[in-house]
Amino acid sequence: MSQLKILSPLSGQVWPLERVPDPVFAQKMVGDGLSIDPTDGVLLAACDGEVISLHAAGHALTLRTADGIEILMHVGIDTVTLKGEGFTPRVKLGDKVRIGTPLIEFDLDFLATHAKSLLTQIVITNSERITSWERASGIVSAGQDVLLTVTFTSEAAAVAANGGKTVTSEAIMIPNRTGLHARPAAVLANLAKGFQSAIKLQLGDRHANAKSVTSIMALDVGCGSKVQVIASGSDATAAVEKLSGLLAQGCGDEGCVPAPAPATTTVSQAAAPAPRRKATDPDLLIGVPSSPGLAVGEVFQVLRMEIAVTEEGSGAEVERRQLAAAIATAQGQLEALRAQLHAKADPAKAAIFAAHEELLSDPDLLEIVESAISKGKSAAFGWKKAVTTHADRLAGLRNQLLAQRANDLRDVGLRVLSILTGAEIKPQEYGPSTVLIAEDLTPSDTASLDRSRVMGFCTTRGGATSHVAILARSLGIPALAGIEPAALEVPNGTLVILDGNKGTLRLHASPGHVANIRRQQELSEQRRKTNFAHANEPAVTLDAKRIEVVANIGGLKDASEVCGLGGEGVGLLRSEFLFMERSDAPSEEQQFEIYKSIIQAVGPDRPIIIRTLDVGGDKPLSYLPIPKEDNPFLGERGVRVGLDRPEILRTQLRAILRASVFGKVSVMFPMISTVNELRDVKAILAQEAASLGVGLVPTGIMVEVPAAAVMAAQFAREADFFSIGTNDLTQYTLAMDRGHPKLAPQVDGLNPAVLRLIALTVDGAHSAGRWVGVCGGIAGDPCAVPILLGLGVDELSVSLPAIPAVKAQIRALRMDACRALAENALAAESAEAVRALVPDAETEVLTASASA
Repeated sequence: MSQLKILSPLSGQVWPLERVPDPVFAQKMVGDGLSIDPTDGVLLAACDGEVISLHAAGHALTLRTADGIEILMHVGIDTVTLKGEGFTPRVKLGDKVRIGTPLIEFDLDFLATHAKSLLTQIVITNSERITSWERASGIVSAGQDVLLTVTFTSEAAAVAANGGKTVTSEAIMIPNRTGLHARPAAVLANLAKGFQSAIKLQLGDRHANAKSVTSIMALDVGCGSKVQVIASGSDATAAVEKLSGLLAQGCGDEGCVPAPAPATTTVSQAAAPAPRRKATDPDLLIGVPSSPGLAVGEVFQVLRMEIAVTEEGSGAEVERRQLAAAIATAQGQLEALRAQLHAKADPAKAAIFAAHEELLSDPDLLEIVESAISKGKSAAFGWKKAVTTHADRLAGLRNQLLAQRANDLRDVGLRVLSILTGAEIKPQEYGPSTVLIAEDLTPSDTASLDRSRVMGFCTTRGGATSHVAILARSLGIPALAGIEPAALEVPNGTLVILDGNKGTLRLHASPGHVANIRRQQELSEQRRKTNFAHANEPAVTLDAKRIEVVANIGGLKDASEVCGLGGEGVGLLRSEFLFMERSDAPSEEQQFEIYKSIIQAVGPDRPIIIRTLDVGGDKPLSYLPIPKEDNPFLGERGVRVGLDRPEILRTQLRAILRASVFGKVSVMFPMISTVNELRDVKAILAQEAASLGVGLVPTGIMVEVPAAAVMAAQFAREADFFSIGTNDLTQYTLAMDRGHPKLAPQVDGLNPAVLRLIALTVDGAHSAGRWVGVCGGIAGDPCAVPILLGLGVDELSVSLPAIPAVKAQIRALRMDACRALAENALAAESAEAVRALVPDAETEVLTASASA
């Protein structure tokens, strides 16, 4: 037996692991030890040893003593999500350190506001060797007080007790769709019990007893996770071989197939996705409308490029240098691309490539690459393996919004891989009047499309909320997502008609059909020019009802276009653009200056409604960590984030209040679902107005959940106005994700259930003298405009391109006819039946970017 004294690596209060607000540590899955609530920001070596692991995020490392005791020091809870921000490692992997050596410096103030907890865990990961423990309590001083005194068996004795050596498997990707739940865990444990060796299942820096069903389940191994089997004993080799094979096959779970190996061919097309809704007409393929418009052209099939890599490396240091250089080059390329988009005042597209820059420094990706390099693999092999692993995992998520981000990761991966290998990514050549068909396009592909040649495109993957769809709308390219896999079999050169409004691809178009489409396009262009010429005339119906038509905007560039297109103000300023592409929240002064500039661009006499920050677990900010949620659409988002992080909300409200003196400004709060939420944010607004010595501004709410519509009369006692966000209201009413490839065609704001909620909102608001606007997608839908007027809506807030057409349509309507139409729509049974009531409506949907 031997003894080891472990000094405290930090000063602070000692806590037992059971008090740590993380079950992984509290249940001692990683090992036994203690936790410290630190009062200083330098983690010291708790004993002499070697740094055998250093997480890429810089928040954790493991020391191994000369006797083989492994001590994990993990700063904070969930700090891996900070991706290294706030941490500065002072050592590197393989360093030999003496007791008291500074290991990691960290910013206490930053972690206090960005991490779940500062509690730092000091854990012995091979606790099975410990025979006795003496633990400190109370306050300890770094490098002076003994934190743990342990007695342990020798490493040789521990191995001898098992009768043999230690064997570690290669990383195994879990194919089970629901991870290692009870059934596969039981199968794995039962097989493990047949071996004499001690067996662990390793996931990152956590491990579980492979012979315990509950321990395996507590490890929470999800689909696509990579695990290793570690066995020590006389039959360790056989145990690792059998258990690795079982895990790779899914442990007998129904529907599992082994994870595919990385492709080695130079060009391939991946397997088609799951079957989707199909048309009965063999010449008509159905998809999800992701960018509106009509396109006529010849098909060109886009093949996904695969780059072959060499598996064996040229030495760890050489490969690490090559990887660092490739990432730096890719970073420079993305920064240049983002700068070009900023120069064009296009923050939406710039934000996409800013997100790509973040992926380059993702610690989980880099950890897999480092693991491969340390085993003698090439940087290119490790990078490709890491990207494939994580992209496949994202693509398999139930949350479609997150699944669509797998394509962003593949895009970044290909960029770095081409630099590492020297392979040139040549754009495929296609002729004029082309309609592209692909399994998927990357954001880089889409941003670089030749608009003079590409008339439109469709993909079998993705949805209306993918980054590719966002880019298509900003470029004005008609597009479909989630189209039937049969599209991949359409021969090159086939003449097709792509309808980005209806979500259809018509094959083998006849000359007569094409001529008809051409005429429609010409008439549409003539109508657009006429509408633009009259854009600044008021929107007044034939029977003298004035309807205010305002704009949905997302930045200063949009604001400068409002007046020229006939906008009478701004019905929705999405303030999220200020908070994106940053490592920290914008200051009050920064926000004030941009709000002031937008007010001045729109004009001081025109109304501007600023919506407060609308983010959440489904669209988080890097500096605003939100715990992982099973269903982020029903979790912490919208106003709930502001109330939970009041410092963010208060700063934004102060900036809005200061800017309000320069124009007609109102503030609007997103995702309000209870009256108390509204009262709470109004109280904060009143406090900040009083502290600034300025007057209050009108306060409204977004009606995005059914509760707000049903209780509109109660909300009207507190709110000055209502703005209906029909996109979210529709998906919450129908319980359908508007970006889901299968369900999206059914997510229609003209569903009678949604229309009834709009009617309830109008009735409740008008009873208290409040006005109601609509800022969601249907505000610019020609089929919806007369119905909304008939329901009593006072204002329509639409995308910039839609303003002239919506105003022109209103000028041709009569309110009595609109009211009769609305009554019939409320009595209808489906959205299709409602649309059939408006046969003369312009079919060209005008909501290219009207997401609210």
